[in-house]
Amino acid sequence: MIKPVPKYSVVVPFHNEEANVTALYDRLKSVMEQVGDSFELVFVDDGSRDRTYRLLEEIAAVDSRVLVIKLRRNFGQTSALAAGFDHAQGEFILAMDGDLQHDPDEIPNFLAKLEEGYDVVSGWRSERGDNLFLRRIPSRAANRLMAAISGVPIHDFGTTFKAYRREVIQNIPLYGEMHRFIPALASWYGASICEIPISNPKRLAGKSHYGISRTIRVFFDLLTIRFLLKYMTRPLHFFGIIGATGIFAGGALALWMLILKLLTHGHMLDQHGPIFIIAAVLILAGIQMLGIGLLGELQVRHHHTSNQRAPYAVDRMLRLRSSEESLLQ
Repeated sequence: MIKPVPKYSVVVPFHNEEANVTALYDRLKSVMEQVGDSFELVFVDDGSRDRTYRLLEEIAAVDSRVLVIKLRRNFGQTSALAAGFDHAQGEFILAMDGDLQHDPDEIPNFLAKLEEGYDVVSGWRSERGDNLFLRRIPSRAANRLMAAISGVPIHDFGTTFKAYRREVIQNIPLYGEMHRFIPALASWYGASICEIPISNPKRLAGKSHYGISRTIRVFFDLLTIRFLLKYMTRPLHFFGIIGATGIFAGGALALWMLILKLLTHGHMLDQHGPIFIIAAVLILAGIQMLGIGLLGELQVRHHHTSNQRAPYAVDRMLRLRSSEESLLQ
């Protein structure tokens, strides 16, 4: 007998969260049981060095609705989420952090919006208790810039607390630190997106893994997301324009010097050496840009015709068989 597919999957990545694991599990289980439909909890241990995995083992040993995925090392939050999404079986998938700064009691609000027909429901930390200068101001600036660049009018791209339809999230490739851009990437696929306010309680135990350096990296990621959204399937349109401009400008300078040479019979290298070098560099750089664009087109073709490699490596997975499954073996 095939095990029935759960309606909801809750994906939670953990990294050195031994102080929060058990409390979060208890609260998640209580909330999801009140929801009433079938569910599973997908817990991903992202290379923790404390007792996080041991505690997850103990939980999986007593609850068949819990799937524990242990990664071989710390791959980062995006890869941990990708591992959870890949192994989640639910029709609706909800993701949240494992530090108890996301309140499980708000999960029904996300699920209600999915039931209304939205493809992505994003949490919005409308009232944050973080440090004003190190977290809140940089985050607000980054979110406004992301909204402007992506064209997705939401206030909070950074929070992990989001819910998705399975068919939407499984079409989005996740690597690097792309999890914060999921709404923008989902909109590229035509997904409908809404935002709901969520609380942002302070961390009560454990140590935060976020800092100002992470916020700074977001601004570099913005360049990536802008390129992906506009030129994901046509990189030659980006590099080709730059390359063609360089070739045209360099060719115009070279033609001008050729005409001068024919009219004056002067020594062009002696009289216009810098211009000669600039023309040559522009032409060569333009050819290189065209080449990069063509290589990008080949990569796009390869991406759509081959299997993608997962951005993580699983060490082991644990799930307790239910009593019904055990009797049928």
